[in-house]
Amino acid sequence: MEISLIPIAEADVVSLMGSISKHLLNPLITLLFAIAVAYFIWGAMKFLLNPDNEEVRKTSKNHMLWGIIGLFVMVAVFGIMRFLLNSIGEKNIKIDKDGSYQVGEMY
Repeated sequence: MEISLIPIAEADVVSLMGSISKHLLNPLITLLFAIAVAYFIWGAMKFLLNPDNEEVRKTSKNHMLWGIIGLFVMVAVFGIMRFLLNSIGEKNIKIDKDGSYQVGEMY
């Protein structure tokens, strides 16, 4: 029986990336996605409620544009994370909506 004072973590890169994706990136992406949607809706509402004020309509268009850009960035981050997980040698990586993942067999 061996007792160690330093804890040893036995994990591979796939489980580390899956854990980072599950506990850090997925909640962050969800939060930022919600912020981008709210920002877009806020711009759209200001645009629709001020038909006569050209300055407000111009800033509202910018809000809607940046909301769409934010949504695109969030989708791109998720896609990049999926690409990284797939490119490290996994055949099947299934990421559920709650952030849990299942890893297939190695090549």
